[in-house]
Amino acid sequence: MSNPVFFTPPGSLDHMTAGLAFVLEGTEARHAVTVKRLAPGEPVDIVDGAGTRMSGRVLAASPAGLEVECASVAVEERPATRLVLVQALAKGDRDELAIETATELGIDAVIPWQSERSIVRWKGDRAAKAHAKWQSVVTAAAKQARRAWVPEVRPAVDTAALAALVEAAGLAVILHEDAVRPLRTVLESRREADGTEPREVLLIVGPEGGISPREVTRLCGKGAVTALLGHHVLRSSTAGPAAVVLASDVLGRWTAPSP
Repeated sequence: MSNPVFFTPPGSLDHMTAGLAFVLEGTEARHAVTVKRLAPGEPVDIVDGAGTRMSGRVLAASPAGLEVECASVAVEERPATRLVLVQALAKGDRDELAIETATELGIDAVIPWQSERSIVRWKGDRAAKAHAKWQSVVTAAAKQARRAWVPEVRPAVDTAALAALVEAAGLAVILHEDAVRPLRTVLESRREADGTEPREVLLIVGPEGGISPREVTRLCGKGAVTALLGHHVLRSSTAGPAAVVLASDVLGRWTAPSP
C-alpha cells in the first residue's frame, strides 16, 4: 500500500537527503496528526506539488508540526505529452466533478472555459473565488491520488481566447457526439503522421447544453479536430475523465517504467 501524502510548498524539499529530518507545519501537519493520527514510526510521503517526493518515517507528531526522517527523495518527471482538460463551466458543480476525477486519473492542467452555452458565469469577484475553488479541488484530488504533481488551473478563457490556444497547441480535440472518428483513431493517426508526440493535447469538453455549431466551426478553423468517445452521449462531468483514460492509454502514459 502506498504511503499517505501531505503537501509542502514547491522548493521545500530541494535540499533534502537521506537521514535528514524535515518538519511539516501548518494545516497539513494538523491534518496529519489530528485527522490521520499519524504516530512515530509510520511511513509517510511529503510532496511539493511540483514533482518532488520525499519518503520517510515519522519521528514526532504534534499539532504544531510533523517531524519526518527522510529515507529517499525522488523527482518525478512530467509525461512527454501533457494532457490539458478544457472544461466548459457547468451548473450543479459538474465542472468541479470533472476536474476532480480527471486529476485523480492524471490530467496535467485544466482550463475553465466560458462557452456560449455555459449557464454558469464567472464575473468580477466570483471569477477569482471560482478559480481558487477549482485549484482547491484539483489539489485535494491530487492528494487523494497521492500524486507528486498538482495540476495547474490556468486562467479562464472565452471562445476567442480558446481559439488562440487551439492554434498554438500540438493537438486540440473537441469531444463531440456528432464526430465521425473515434478519439483513439484521432490520437493514433496524429502519432503516425510524423512519428512524434504532440507536446500538449487539449481535450475540449462543452457544457451541459453542448458546444454550439458556431464554436465548433471557429475552433476547427484554428486547427482543432472533433472526436467521438462512444455511442452514448456523456455528461459534461464524464466526458473529460473518459477522454483522459483513453488518451493516457494510447499515449503510453500508463506504461510501467522500465526497471
